[in-house]
Amino acid sequence: MQDFSTYKPILNNSRRMLLLASSILLAACTTSTAQVSNGKAATATTIAANAKSVSQLDLDDPQDFKDATRGLIASPENIQIPSIADPQEYVWDTKAYNFIQGEAPDSVNPSLWRQAKLNNIKGLFEFRPGIYQLRGFDLSNMTLIKGDTGWIVIDPLTSKETAKYAYDFAMTHLADRHPDIPTNISAVVFTHSHIDHFGGALGILSQEDIEKNNIPIIAPSGFMEEATSENILAGTAMLRRSSYMYGKNLPRNEYGHIDSGLGKGPAFGQFSIVEPNILVSKTPTNLNVDGVDFQFQYTPGSEAPAEFTFYLPEYKALSGAELVSRNMHNLYTLRGAKVRDALKWSNYIEEARTQFGEAEYYFASHHWPMWGKDSIQKFLKQQRDTYKFIHDQSLRRINKGMTPGEIAEDITLPPSLASEFSNREYYGTIKHNARAVYQNYIGWYDANPAHLDPLPDPQRASAYVKLAGGGSKVMKQAQTSYDEGNYRWAAEILNHLVFDDPSNMAARELLAKTYDQLGYQAESGPWRDSYLTGAKELREGTPDAGVEMSAMRDVFLQTPVSNFFDALSVRLKSEEANGLDTNLKVHFTDKNESYLLWIENSVLHYRLIDSVEATQEAVQTTLNLTHPLFVDLLIGKVTFKYMLSSADSKIEGNQANLITFFSLFEAPDPSFAIVLPD
Repeated sequence: MQDFSTYKPILNNSRRMLLLASSILLAACTTSTAQVSNGKAATATTIAANAKSVSQLDLDDPQDFKDATRGLIASPENIQIPSIADPQEYVWDTKAYNFIQGEAPDSVNPSLWRQAKLNNIKGLFEFRPGIYQLRGFDLSNMTLIKGDTGWIVIDPLTSKETAKYAYDFAMTHLADRHPDIPTNISAVVFTHSHIDHFGGALGILSQEDIEKNNIPIIAPSGFMEEATSENILAGTAMLRRSSYMYGKNLPRNEYGHIDSGLGKGPAFGQFSIVEPNILVSKTPTNLNVDGVDFQFQYTPGSEAPAEFTFYLPEYKALSGAELVSRNMHNLYTLRGAKVRDALKWSNYIEEARTQFGEAEYYFASHHWPMWGKDSIQKFLKQQRDTYKFIHDQSLRRINKGMTPGEIAEDITLPPSLASEFSNREYYGTIKHNARAVYQNYIGWYDANPAHLDPLPDPQRASAYVKLAGGGSKVMKQAQTSYDEGNYRWAAEILNHLVFDDPSNMAARELLAKTYDQLGYQAESGPWRDSYLTGAKELREGTPDAGVEMSAMRDVFLQTPVSNFFDALSVRLKSEEANGLDTNLKVHFTDKNESYLLWIENSVLHYRLIDSVEATQEAVQTTLNLTHPLFVDLLIGKVTFKYMLSSADSKIEGNQANLITFFSLFEAPDPSFAIVLPD
């Protein structure tokens, strides 16, 4: 068992002040003195910036560490969970984070380092007798509530691998504590429609278990639509961008990924989903689940399009889901998603604060719990006011004519909010949240006609380099800016230089070093990971492969067929479909459903057709196949040639037309270029 007694404050006050003073003096000197042979060391400018950024924080405050270790039952020394797809690879490896001990290194913002240490605390915890949490087994938490006939599981993690490991670990230690109930699952609750809260469902139970034992699967209304659609139309882009946001390909060390702020990071394993059989669509909704009374608050359009919180009156315990968490959340996420409504989010928190005002205990889908009514009320007020402040003050500036960039640079939280660790920018940031408010109300256009129809990035880059007098002059100015610690400007001009000439390895390396320093200064885990992943790809090139869509197979099998035709529509190579008038009937033999697909005006259309209508259509070709085979074809698990020869498919009519039809669709690139031009 891991000994958490060694968790000590990062810096004492006197040492921190000494560091701040000395680092400011160092910043006046040339930054080259801080360089080491690998070129990745923090500069004096970065060291000074990090010290200044935490000067208002009491990093010695031990309360979070006390709360994060309270109720510990058992903690494995290391958690290393193999992948189902490749047992030689780990989808979760806490051993990789064992370097996060002691004081923050120069290459990590001390505030983020503190959060990383807190998120390193892992194990099975007793929150209250009858309520237990598994923390540190994935990005999110799994909560177990003792029911009359089994265990009620709240949020079964991201992947099947981590969910099974965590649940089995819990049962190893809880079976003796509660011999009166079996170790089976009596209900599952999905608090919201993000994959780290449902992706592990089929790792701990099967569809047969649910149907045979009538297991309640409870989720907010709209859950299936939101959970599946988010991963279909823009799934490839989201997965690629998430590798930046979560530092998937970064080393786990002081120069790489250390934490996402919300947790260590997501488990990139095998994902799954099960369809809810009980939906919550209003506040309040009261349900008795296996002998436990739940009072649900429906909060759609807050942190997720489909979400709820709940209160357990018997325990006086509030589950905040992800409506609130121990960091500032994001109104716009770097992986890409629908912008969230800050005002609606704030109002939901106030509703929870008043509706569940008797709560003496708080737990959530991320981070560690909280005890005491006064502490919970203070926390909810501060979270409420953080989002409302960003909303109100962004709109105030919008109505003064300020642009998104001007607002982001101008707005800061008041000290009463900024000094609280639970409001810090470990995950979301005030700059991006202010931009999200602008986008939510005004959209992308800032009303400046020069921005109505700007040149594409590569053309603009070449024009700027030419205007500056050529690459050598840009490089010289960039080096000067870097040496002066003006990293944001160095990144701006070097990005132009790299897009103008990606073969300029000196420019790529200097931009990589610039991103290193910006990453080291970031308090936000996603900002750090994005900068450092950009640096890695500048040095090593775009990775050969991205996140495999095959990991989503179990999710896609539960996805409405119409979603796949929507996804197929956005793969159509319109330039090749120009002038074509062709159709295809797809009949799913296992579902007894038929769809007519046709191309018109370089657009793919589809509709569900019945058997009578199908005979009346002038169908050129009919493809009969099973739904799983169709999914495997779309995610690239099987080839088109394999599909044609499979026993699960049969073609009627013109086979050449079928080949021509599918040749009009392209496979998306899961590892498209980001910091380099295509």
